[in-house]
Amino acid sequence: MILTSFAAALGQLTDGRFLRVLMLGVGLTLALLFALYTVFITLIGWVTPDTMTLPVLGEVRWIDDLLSWGSILLMIGLSVFLMVPVASAFTGLFLDDVAEAVEAEHYPGLPPAAGTAFLDGLIDSVNFFGVLVAVNLLALVAYVFVGPFAPVLFWAVNGYLLGREYFTLVAMRRIGRQGAAVMRRRYSGRIWLAGVLMAMPLSIPVVNLLVPLLGAATFTHLYHKTRAAEAR
Repeated sequence: MILTSFAAALGQLTDGRFLRVLMLGVGLTLALLFALYTVFITLIGWVTPDTMTLPVLGEVRWIDDLLSWGSILLMIGLSVFLMVPVASAFTGLFLDDVAEAVEAEHYPGLPPAAGTAFLDGLIDSVNFFGVLVAVNLLALVAYVFVGPFAPVLFWAVNGYLLGREYFTLVAMRRIGRQGAAVMRRRYSGRIWLAGVLMAMPLSIPVVNLLVPLLGAATFTHLYHKTRAAEAR
């Protein structure tokens, strides 16, 4: 069930509605990172004097240039770390569109979903971003102790987080937040394994930007297949 759901999600990646959500998520992320860098570089220019007198070196005029180049390296490093979670957070605002595209293509007989209010989606996305970053920062400490098993821990931790988030987002469109929580607990093992499958591409640059799309689409299939199996 998990692999067939994932294969169906992969088969729809070229759908225009999927690509629109991807472009929105990546575009908003790049705009945010550029805005943060602009603010940061402006603050550096504001607080750094044109000249500075240092012991031994005397008067120097290149401190602001040094800080500017250092800020570029810092933002590149932050971008590598933050690109995926920030893109996931932004893309999460539009995952209803992905779920609707999957249902229109593969489950056309369904009644319209209630959907998720924009404010609720925004709160969920911000919360998920915070949890994702915080948990992965804590996991960095654990990676030191697990050695070669660090990738396995990375997949396990992020698989749990991704599975929990995407299944909830998909299911609550149809059965509400409480119903989604009940169903998630009932099929926690299946959802976790599907989340691990989503977490594996996170370590592959560029490909990891597709994870929110694949996650939403895969869990939409998984939700409907599970409901159909329950009804039999």
